[in-house]
Amino acid sequence: MKTDLTDTTASKINAALIDGRRATGAPAVGMVLTLVIVTDEENAYDALKTANDASREHPSRTLVVIRRHTSHGPRPWSGSRLDAEVLLGAEGETVVLRTYGEAADHADSVVLPLLLPDAPVVVWWPVAAPDDPVKDPLGALAQRRITDLYTAERPLEVLRTRALSYAPGDTDLAWTRLTLWRSMLAAAMDQAREKVTSAAVEAEADNPSAELLARWLGARLGVPVDRVVTGGPFVTAVRLGTEHGEIVVDRPAGPLATLTLPGQPPRTLALKVRPTSELIAEELRRLDADEMYATALQGEAVKVNV
Repeated sequence: MKTDLTDTTASKINAALIDGRRATGAPAVGMVLTLVIVTDEENAYDALKTANDASREHPSRTLVVIRRHTSHGPRPWSGSRLDAEVLLGAEGETVVLRTYGEAADHADSVVLPLLLPDAPVVVWWPVAAPDDPVKDPLGALAQRRITDLYTAERPLEVLRTRALSYAPGDTDLAWTRLTLWRSMLAAAMDQAREKVTSAAVEAEADNPSAELLARWLGARLGVPVDRVVTGGPFVTAVRLGTEHGEIVVDRPAGPLATLTLPGQPPRTLALKVRPTSELIAEELRRLDADEMYATALQGEAVKVNV
């Protein structure tokens, strides 16, 4: 069910949500959180599709905030204006908010009345995230703030900025992309039972996931970590040096990786590149502070070897 509202208010949007639930017989009690997506018109469709896929696991109210310039649209608008699309479905509720003028400058005042009562709030910036998410007016409303260094023009420079401004609740999809890597490396070290004396992470030169993984390994293992540049895509290999040989996870391309342990034959394991919907769903499973992300983010920068 879809309802379009032009030049509207938050109270009218709430009324449309209530009317829609009554018409469809869909109660709001099954929704577990409010997901606020802050994006532009160009990226709104993909972000909303991603959120809808993730909401199959986490039924939620999704608020998409699109800041528009007053010159956009069928007619110019010099004052404040709020347009909305209210959509109700099996996975939850979605409100697309297009804000103009003062409404765009104070989007938090538009979003606040639309948050689910007594439910966690997660804010996700698919693109153009603020340097200090917790001090952003919308970010300040949230228990969890999700950014993505892969969308930054200079991701390693932004990473350094985020390390300085980190607050509990911050996380980044460049870190979430490493979950399978970290799990596989931990399992490999448990099997090998060798003391790691050196480490190397192979990826493209400006890959933020590789930088975070290298910092995390350095902090956890207490060893020097080399960053080796390859053609990618993404992280292509991790090599952990031990007294009896290397522990190697190698994934040059595709969904499969080769795991090699000292004194054992190589074996093939699944290590796919996950879609963004799976990454968002993972982040919505836990809303507490991600201490391992903080450790990686604030770890020692790694020198890149070309």
